[in-house]
Amino acid sequence: MGTQIHKSAIIHPEAKIADNVSIGPFTIVEQNVIIGEGTQIASNALIASGTRIGTGCKISHGAVLGTLPQDLKFGGEETTLEIGNGTTIREYCTLNRGTKAHLKTVVGSNCFVMAYVHVAHDCTVGNNVILVNAVNMAGHVDIEDFAIIGGLTPIHQFVRIGQHAMVGGGLRAGKDVPPYIIGGNDPMSFGGTNIIGLKRRGFSPEAIANIEKTYHYLYEIGLNVTQAVQKIKAELPQTPEVITILEFIAKSKRGIIGSLK
Repeated sequence: MGTQIHKSAIIHPEAKIADNVSIGPFTIVEQNVIIGEGTQIASNALIASGTRIGTGCKISHGAVLGTLPQDLKFGGEETTLEIGNGTTIREYCTLNRGTKAHLKTVVGSNCFVMAYVHVAHDCTVGNNVILVNAVNMAGHVDIEDFAIIGGLTPIHQFVRIGQHAMVGGGLRAGKDVPPYIIGGNDPMSFGGTNIIGLKRRGFSPEAIANIEKTYHYLYEIGLNVTQAVQKIKAELPQTPEVITILEFIAKSKRGIIGSLK
């Protein structure tokens, strides 16, 4: 169909726009922007300097991408916001670029970022992640592949959400949420293994059973994390899923969410 840019859109002449891109009315694209082939940008969006958008993305009305970090330590350094292929960003989302800490904010491929989500500076969002309406991420948050974050969830800075985890809506995420589990309850705690999600994504019954055994030791028999990790290493097969959980815990700086009191 060729590139289609509405006559009211303002496009900096140095912006790099691939073939078959559409840009709607009153949208602004600043310099030092790259937009991949087949991406659709609706009306009244701002694509600020330093933004990199992949192929086949959909950017909705009023989205603001690549603006300056909301960080008093930011010194004007050149940084980026990078969005992978096939990602959808809905109305009025705000995604800031990075600071000198990581030099970039990243949202992966095939993500679904729903309306009013905020992704702050130096965050990393993996592939196939769903951020439901009004998720608010502080700086330096890491969300791994296939995670789902419920609406109205605030995520504290430096928190990590593990792969294939699901976080319930409206719950404050103040500690790390390990892979494959449900973060539920209030305050947030272990709400069980994300069995339905794992089955949908093709995990075998044996893999799911090992994940459940791992979290049984971590959350259900009264051990502290150090004791549970020792027991897991000694008694469970070190499958890829078990190793993923152990490595996530080993790298945790804020600690993992606890069990339901």
